[in-house]
Amino acid sequence: MTDSANPISLIYRLPLRVRLTLWYSLVFATALFALGFASLWMVHRAVESLENNELQQRVRSVRRFVESRPEHESLAATRAAMTSAYNASHGNKWLQVIDEHGQWLYRSSHVADIYPQLTLPQATPPESNYFTYTADAIHVRALIEPVTIRGVHYTVQTGLTLDKTLVILTNFRIQLFVLTSLGLIVSSLAGYFMSRKALSPIAAIAAEAQRINDKNLNSRMPELATRDELAALSTTLNQMLGRIEAGYQSVRSFTANAAHELRSPVALLRAETEVALAFPRDAEYYRQTCRHILSNSQQMSRLIDQLLALARADAGVEVIRLEPIHLPDLIEETAAEWSERFREAGIHFRHEAIDTELWIEGDYSALKRLLNSLLENAWRYVPSGQACTLALCEFEGQAAEISVSDTGPGISLKDQPRIFDRFYRVARPVHGDFPGSGLGLVLAQWIAEQHHSRIRLWSEPGQGSCFSLALATLATPEFTRAEQLGEQSHQVH
Repeated sequence: MTDSANPISLIYRLPLRVRLTLWYSLVFATALFALGFASLWMVHRAVESLENNELQQRVRSVRRFVESRPEHESLAATRAAMTSAYNASHGNKWLQVIDEHGQWLYRSSHVADIYPQLTLPQATPPESNYFTYTADAIHVRALIEPVTIRGVHYTVQTGLTLDKTLVILTNFRIQLFVLTSLGLIVSSLAGYFMSRKALSPIAAIAAEAQRINDKNLNSRMPELATRDELAALSTTLNQMLGRIEAGYQSVRSFTANAAHELRSPVALLRAETEVALAFPRDAEYYRQTCRHILSNSQQMSRLIDQLLALARADAGVEVIRLEPIHLPDLIEETAAEWSERFREAGIHFRHEAIDTELWIEGDYSALKRLLNSLLENAWRYVPSGQACTLALCEFEGQAAEISVSDTGPGISLKDQPRIFDRFYRVARPVHGDFPGSGLGLVLAQWIAEQHHSRIRLWSEPGQGSCFSLALATLATPEFTRAEQLGEQSHQVH
């Protein structure tokens, strides 16, 4: 069977409001028909109970009459008395009384007229027996019940015609069908209009969503005051649009700032080259120009590297490879690379490392890049004659803290919340030919987050700043344990 011929697939191709109406109508129709059948069954049982009660009343009437007759009265006298007494009240009813010898005591004129040669039963039934039968196209509800009076066994046979009952039940079925059909039609129409009204906010949200593009990301979905699922959907979509707008603005700002950052060194390179080529110069001038061009090129290379790293981080393709790292070695190596630059800048630089086996799980290159960013930030903004310290300490054998502190001018309170924003710079640096890119601390914070940590800042204007990072330590690195096991195995052999 193809999908086009599948009823389920055809239903799911219908509009949502039509599907809701069909499901609602199906459920309501099932409930209506179940209620209708239950009502018909209960009415039938009630009518049947009334019929059975009337038949029982006739049996009790016969019992009382026979009990009131003299004990040794003859059959003919009892028959005559019963005929005289019952013809007036039961002549037109189905009633017949038979003794234990098969002789009838009473036959109503109705039974005698219809069955003049009726064969009487020769045995008394053991208990009451209700049944329904058809006599000459007439439906009859009958009761045969044995009655014992003063040791004599009688059988009472009585019945009711069901013509009126059948008419009542037929009329009830017709009325029930009409009411059920009307109820189903009304409920279907009501369900359609209710689903249409309930889904109208979705139509408004869809229309607004189709209108939104990259030119009007500040638009939002209509706010609903219903406090239901649709209101939650509208709020969620607005929050998503807010995040998309913020990301889009971030990309725009990133592109504009990157172009601005690259424009300055490129313009300077062009200007210096044009000046150098305008007139013949001596060798010293050309050497000085080449040094400036080299410095600008290095600045551009660092900026491009940072832009690429940040773009890869945003795209999720920058991979952090975790491995056991001996932190004292990392601190020693980084400090050795920066000592000369701090000395040339007139900054008192020192590093503090603990004399212990301190291991972490991290990316060596990434953490070194983080430390370089923090130290470069200190080198640029700390004036000559001040101090900068790279320190490593351990907390209760569970964490290691790396800190870069200085005694420089510090960072103002209004700048501290934005210090890790992209392209944000607090002031012109003291050292270096060019200001920083404003990306170093951003990349450093991203590296910290990839190591399940964050860079914390403490700074007081006029008292200096301190950037610190806490990292979880390892008891013994995996490769060290493997080397130990290899050495032990070699010694055994």
